[in-house]
Amino acid sequence: MLIDRDLGSNINHHCMLNFRVVLPAALLLASSSLRAQENYEIQVYGSETVARGVTMFELHSNYTIDGRRTVSPFGEYPTYHALHETVEITHGWNSWSELGFYWFMSKPDGQGLQWVGTHLRPRVRVPESWGWPVGVSISQEFGYARSKFSADTWTYELRPIIDKDIGKLYISLNPTFEKSLRGPGSSTPFEFTPNVNVGYDVTKRVNLAIEYYGATGTIKRTEPLAEQEHQIFGAVNLDFGPEWEFNLGYGKALTAAGDQKIIKMILGRRVGKP
Repeated sequence: MLIDRDLGSNINHHCMLNFRVVLPAALLLASSSLRAQENYEIQVYGSETVARGVTMFELHSNYTIDGRRTVSPFGEYPTYHALHETVEITHGWNSWSELGFYWFMSKPDGQGLQWVGTHLRPRVRVPESWGWPVGVSISQEFGYARSKFSADTWTYELRPIIDKDIGKLYISLNPTFEKSLRGPGSSTPFEFTPNVNVGYDVTKRVNLAIEYYGATGTIKRTEPLAEQEHQIFGAVNLDFGPEWEFNLGYGKALTAAGDQKIIKMILGRRVGKP
């Protein structure tokens, strides 16, 4: 059999070009698939845990105004015009610990509401009796999400939380670390995804805040700036009483990576007596 060497060379050349183009894109998507889950619950945590005997019910709603418009190479749904609804139930076991449960739902553009997955989140904090100058707690979160919504189906998160009230000013830092346990990103080291909240009490009932959400790379390698995710949200927190929680925010990306425009709302209700 005669073989066209030029044709074979061209095929190999094109395959090598495609490999060189597709592989970096796939690796980038693998590293970003974990952070995509965070759009189900967009929140910077405070150090305080739910009081003993109290259960907090929260509904996290957000809508991606401008996001990815195509199915990812791993088969994940587009995020463009996706509606996310998350039910979070958190119970306080004592004065320094709580356990949270998440039920994730999503309505991709043009489709019906679908179940995404569930997570558990135990958290402990430094008791107030210790007299530390700042609030400190440690949150851990792990669970499952369907591969159509996150190629990294099993994930783990370690979230230290440090916060402080300074008069009418409130500052919270969440230097978060995330890890894929199963999926294309499972061989990747922990990813650093810092969150920051700076809020100011305009009145006794109204707090205005700037929330920051980032993803800069792994603990071993910082990604180029164009591949990092940096989102800024302007948010308002309204005080309807000690039993209630309300947060409304609009976010915009500062880089081309990740979803570009998102609107979010959190509505919470505490039940039980501390």
